[in-house]
Amino acid sequence: MNALLGKRIRSFRTDRDLTQEYVAEYLGISRQKYARIENGAVNITLDILIKVAELFQIEVSDITKVLDKDATTAYRKGESQGASVNTVYEMLDLFYANKHAYERMTYKDKE
Repeated sequence: MNALLGKRIRSFRTDRDLTQEYVAEYLGISRQKYARIENGAVNITLDILIKVAELFQIEVSDITKVLDKDATTAYRKGESQGASVNTVYEMLDLFYANKHAYERMTYKDKE
């Protein structure tokens, strides 16, 4: 999951000709930590996803939709070997992250 999100974030960054240093500074993290995010080596927090989306002027769902596509494609091709406990936990984490992001965005709109 982290690798897919990191790859997606990297593609948004490179499409805009931004450096890792610039994005890391915007996020308030070190370049090394940002590089680990792009490489899928660390978990991406909801706050970082929101800040990345703001920087690239996109929605959080534009970043996370890559997870839905790949999972659906793998399932339809019969590549999945049944849902493992970790896969289910990752799906639940993503669901709640999106739910909280949506609630945060709609709460800001009401203010």
